[in-house]
Parts: sequence; structure tokens; C-alpha cells
Amino acid sequence: MPANLPPQYFEAEKRYRGAKTPQDKIKALEEMFALMPKHKGTDRLRAELRTKIAKFYEEAEKRPFVAKKGSQLYYVRKEGAGQVALVGLPNVGKSQLVSALTQAAPQVGDYLFTTQLPTPGMMEYENVQIQLVDLPAITAPEVSSWLPNIVKNADLLLIMVDVTQDPVAQLESIIEWLAKHRMAASNELKDPPAGMNHVKRVLVIATKMDSENARQGLESLLSRCAGAFTVLAVSAKRGDGLEQLRETVYQALDIIRVYTKPPGGKADLTEPSVVRRGSTVGDVAETVHKDFARNLKYAQVWGSGKFDGQRVRRDYILQDGDIVELHI
Repeated sequence: MPANLPPQYFEAEKRYRGAKTPQDKIKALEEMFALMPKHKGTDRLRAELRTKIAKFYEEAEKRPFVAKKGSQLYYVRKEGAGQVALVGLPNVGKSQLVSALTQAAPQVGDYLFTTQLPTPGMMEYENVQIQLVDLPAITAPEVSSWLPNIVKNADLLLIMVDVTQDPVAQLESIIEWLAKHRMAASNELKDPPAGMNHVKRVLVIATKMDSENARQGLESLLSRCAGAFTVLAVSAKRGDGLEQLRETVYQALDIIRVYTKPPGGKADLTEPSVVRRGSTVGDVAETVHKDFARNLKYAQVWGSGKFDGQRVRRDYILQDGDIVELHI
């Protein structure tokens, strides 16, 4: 089946071939992806574009701060078990929440656009480190060239909504902003709908629950999000809901902790290997060392096996908290 690509696609392809930076290549590739008709004839080409986009995002991450002709383009290198970006309008409590959950020190203030640059910090959940990124408001000046790309690259979004200031209208504004940049907000990861390049898994965070009339705003937000998004009510000022937020973020990242042990020895339960849910023994062996993955003969598993020390093959799917002994 022919691809039947429109002329605008080839114009974007020309810009891609002439692009000098990963950022410019990403911009052109995403435009090509959006312009491409979606049918069986373009399935292979769409897959190739996705691969190229992912490749240039990785290149961009190696240069976290890149300046271009006076305007700044910012990329935040991923660290920890996952990258979580905080997205919202001005003064909804993004910086205060990051300060409460991490050791980072973003600027906190009552005036508009306090946060002007991306500020990462590490949030601990049990023995797992998760990266939170405090971002400028989506309406802040001078962010349109780089903010959408940071949001696209994140593993999870926290949509921050102030319950005292028409929270439903705030949520709709953020969803509209995401759609403008070809991102669909969802409660789960799935294929992008028509016209979208990315599906971003989101949690809606109802902030400032220590304020008067917070309950009324929360109820309207819960009504709007019913069946669509998970809502977590928090007060960074008082600490309300923060432990539940940590746990929910961990679950939403769809990751598991696996502990390795040497043959005949004990497992170190303080430093797990963190891998995607559905990962196998072979995947965990790869995180330890490439030689383990290459020479692995079998493994023994404590936890999800039928019995402790069960002997399994490299394609055995592990569960959160499993202990694995690798044999080469």
C-alpha cells in the first residue's frame, strides 16, 4: 500500500536533513510524524520515525543545557528510577511540592512565574530514587521552545491544580496545552489517538488542601476526573497526602524492584535493580553486567516462584521484591 505522503511532509523532511542539532531534528521528525497519514502503508515508516525521535532525545539528554542564538533550550538528563515532570499554571504549588518531597531547593514565591528554569530533585520511595522536575508554568514567557520537549521526554506527568482557583478550568487549560503540542493525557499508556504523537500518563495533583473552601474545589475536580484521571489531594505546607503521592507515583511508573545475590551469599536489600514491570531474568542480568546476560545459564528466584530458590530460565518474568541469584 503506498504511503501517499503530503507535500508538507517532504518539506519537513528537508528541514530534518538540514538540521544541525538534536533539538531541531526532533522538531522536524515530530512534524513529519504528525503529517503522515495513519494506515497500513505507513506503519513501517511511523515505526522508523519513532526510533529516530527516541535516538535524538537520547542525544539531547547528553547535553542537558543547550543554547541556541540567544534563546535557551533546556533538557534534563534522566536519573533514578524514572523522571516525573510537574506541569501547571503559575502559583499552583509546584515548587513547594518539590521542596517538600526532595532535597532540591527551587525558588518558592507568591508572585507569577517564580520558576524560570527546570529544577530536578530526587524523591525517595522506600529504597527507590525517583526524579521530580519542577518546571516553569506553561504560560511563562520564553519557554515555548523547550518546555514541551521536556514534558514529552518525561516518564510521568503530575498535572498540578490549585483547588482554590477553579481547578476544572485549570485542568482543561493544561490538557489543551498538551494537545497543542500533540500530547494526549491519559490514565494509562496506549497508542496515540489521531492527531497526537505522544500519550503521556498523568496523575492530577490537587494542591493547597490546607486552604479554606478547598473541599468544594476538590469535589468539582473529582467529578470532572471520574473515570478519566487519578486525583491525589495534597498540602505541601502541612504534609497531607505526601506519602500516598510517593507510593502512587511509584506504581504509576510501572517499575519493579529486583534484588540480586551471589551464589551462597545474601541479597543486599538496600540497593535494588529497578526495571520495567514485565522484565525477565535476562533483563536484570543485563543491568548487572553484559557478561552476565551473555553467559547466563540459569537463575534461582526467591519471592514469586512456586518455592524459594526455584530454578528458572532467562525468560522468567519477575515480580516486585523478587530476589535473584544468577548463575553463569
